[in-house]
Amino acid sequence: MMTEAKTEILELVRKYHRLRSDDNFVPGETLVQSSGAMLDDDDRVALVEAALDMRIAAGVSSNRFEREFARFFGLRKAHLTNSGSSANLLALSALTSPTLGERRLRPGDEVITVAAGFPTTVNPILQNGMVPVFVDIELGTYNTTPERVADAITPRTRAIMIAHALGNPFAVAEVAALARKHDLFLIEDNCDAVGSTYRGRLTGTFGDLATVSFYPAHHITMGEGGCVVTRNLALARIVEQLRDWGRDCWCEPGNDNTCCKRFDYQLGTLPHGYDHKYIFSHVGYNLKSTDLQAALGLSQLAKVAEFGAARRRNWQRMRDGLADVPGLLLPRPTPDSDPSWFGFVITVEPDAPFTRRGLTDFLESRRVATRRFFGGNLTRHPAYQDREFRIAHELINSDVVTNNTFWVGVYPGLTAEMIDYTVATVREFAGVA
Repeated sequence: MMTEAKTEILELVRKYHRLRSDDNFVPGETLVQSSGAMLDDDDRVALVEAALDMRIAAGVSSNRFEREFARFFGLRKAHLTNSGSSANLLALSALTSPTLGERRLRPGDEVITVAAGFPTTVNPILQNGMVPVFVDIELGTYNTTPERVADAITPRTRAIMIAHALGNPFAVAEVAALARKHDLFLIEDNCDAVGSTYRGRLTGTFGDLATVSFYPAHHITMGEGGCVVTRNLALARIVEQLRDWGRDCWCEPGNDNTCCKRFDYQLGTLPHGYDHKYIFSHVGYNLKSTDLQAALGLSQLAKVAEFGAARRRNWQRMRDGLADVPGLLLPRPTPDSDPSWFGFVITVEPDAPFTRRGLTDFLESRRVATRRFFGGNLTRHPAYQDREFRIAHELINSDVVTNNTFWVGVYPGLTAEMIDYTVATVREFAGVA
């Protein structure tokens, strides 16, 4: 009876989804979003089925997603978190673990990162008492270069933490080689670049650790959520401990005595036999996700290749449509890369007969959503005015981005008609027939 009721409910969920669908696009009235989740009836059913089963904590779907996501990258381990920002915090914090011995990061160590980007790539460095060293980017790819990273390395440098810019990979193989040469850790912030490749290899597979976000704007979504992936089992264990309150025990929630010696440990100065479930080996957090999120993530993961193809298709259509518009610097892929684009970046040239503000105001007035290149030059934000950091060289292009750069959407929810409308709106503003 319960099985029949569940089947009936899920069929009604599919019907409900179809009734809600509205694919009519009205130019100038329907918002052309910069990003958004692509959710079909399978996604809605997956989420409702998990809710019907009351899987409200991490469990079977979370474990399955972690296995399948690690397999997607060809890595050993994936650990779900409650956000991509938490994933970044866990990845950087893992490198401070005493279990790493002399390699561990300590307060005052320098970590090279990019000035033009999103703050939660930088914040974990500060939160762990280390010093961000900011490098500039190049216009067009909006990534830093191996040469800039190499110039920033000093005896105090211990790690590199860089994001792939809006899905466009930085030269990650070369940066990884630099890290190995100087015995540095490398963290790839892959939150905007799931499915992107560099030299035929997925981004997120070059560093010691990599992070992903499942916020609705990203390549696949769980609503909220993130993940840390790695091939290094020792680092994976530290990430898991930090995420799970800092406890030494590795039992899944609801399980006891997986190690068969729960009451036979002696760690720290605790008495022998202290309950292993309550022995804490790291100063950690509770940054886990839920099975509701993971159930949705599993449904989304099945479509990651489809979503990536749509992003590439929309980006190329936009690029072709704007190729002859004067005054605009259009984006280009990093050499040897195949980006799964997060957005389409435009920089208004200094000698253009119009301004970035004028163009974005016009697009917004015509219901085309625009976004800035995240924080632009982060060193100029009030949050960092009283923080210790080092600028490796002049942040000239980061300042250009702060003033003249924005992006528009290419996510899979945009149709060819919407992309063409965005192109036509830009061309109208620029006076190009």
